[in-house]
Amino acid sequence: MNATPSPRRLVILPSYNSGPQLARTLAAVAAVWTPVWAVIDGSTDESGRLARDLAIEGTRIIELATNSGKGGAVFEALKLASAEGFDHALVMDADGQHPPEAVAEFMALSEELPHCLIAGTPVFGPDAPGERVTGRRVGNTLASIETLGRGARDSLFGFRVYPIAPVLRILSGTRSARRFDFDTVVAVRLAWAGVPTVNRPVPVRYPPREEGGVSHFHYVRDNLLLTRVHTGLLLEMWRHLPTLLSLPCH
Repeated sequence: MNATPSPRRLVILPSYNSGPQLARTLAAVAAVWTPVWAVIDGSTDESGRLARDLAIEGTRIIELATNSGKGGAVFEALKLASAEGFDHALVMDADGQHPPEAVAEFMALSEELPHCLIAGTPVFGPDAPGERVTGRRVGNTLASIETLGRGARDSLFGFRVYPIAPVLRILSGTRSARRFDFDTVVAVRLAWAGVPTVNRPVPVRYPPREEGGVSHFHYVRDNLLLTRVHTGLLLEMWRHLPTLLSLPCH
């Protein structure tokens, strides 16, 4: 698909200190889909300037004064997108892990199934760190329990097309989902809200540091955050059993 502007669907790239990789990702995505918004989440490096210097038609750079976390950055972009008439957003990482060439396929599927969450399931290559692959199994198992297997197969993977309106309702009604818990909380609560999930495989790569690959995941801090999140979701899930049972299994 060529970079034809869409009046209803956009791509959002939340970014914190992504260095030159943000500009590379922004250019690659804009070559297959526009509009593309990069949200500079209180970055202290030159990533925002490099992205602005591209001056690619159909792209926008949104700069937040302070770091609010991935979920916080996406929340701000979704509120603005909704106000401007968009109803779906594909959110993907700015660090080169997610393939821009998959954007058009996911957008097309979202066009066919506008009421659904279109969720990527990672296909890991040999460059994937072992601890990243094995460490997410516990969280994915818990998320599967919390949704009775009706939600995203990978609770942490950030390549997804979201229907904006229900996501805004979820984020407006909770204090969580502002940092690395965003992907997990929103996927589970969308299922609780009766939004069906369609899962599709997506190859993922881990660029080496010399190519600008960077991760801001803090193993202890963020795993403790996810533990608290899952504890709360497990305690609450019983209230949503009737809705979950009405959703299709996948």
